[in-house]
Amino acid sequence: MRYMMIMHVDAAVAAAPMPIDMAEAVAMMGRYNEEMQKAGVFLGAEGLSPADEGFRVDFDSAPPVVTDGPFAEAAEVFNGFWIIEVASRDEAEHWARKCPLGPGTALEVRRINDLSDFSELGPDNEWVKKEQEWRAAHE
Repeated sequence: MRYMMIMHVDAAVAAAPMPIDMAEAVAMMGRYNEEMQKAGVFLGAEGLSPADEGFRVDFDSAPPVVTDGPFAEAAEVFNGFWIIEVASRDEAEHWARKCPLGPGTALEVRRINDLSDFSELGPDNEWVKKEQEWRAAHE
């Protein structure tokens, strides 16, 4: 099973100066990522640019409305993510608990759907077949 661990940071914490040196923060995350790599569960991770560099596309109207960040109503920002592959939800929780984050941060952990989640569409569904072919070609 693959899981995405999504880092949420309180907007006030994200706007404040870092409480530790950047080199120390990078080293902590590097050690965490390396531990997951050695355990064979690490598939990838990325940090994200600040919210003021982003934009949001709202599909409540046609055409969709694009709004530049930052987003004043946001109480927290999505700062980065990891993708891990583990045997169970408990194992995903184990790795999430080990993440070197501090106050004002949280990890949302969600299982990533796989093709078996769409089995009700049947094996002959055109789009499920195309997805299977794409995945096979990109493994």
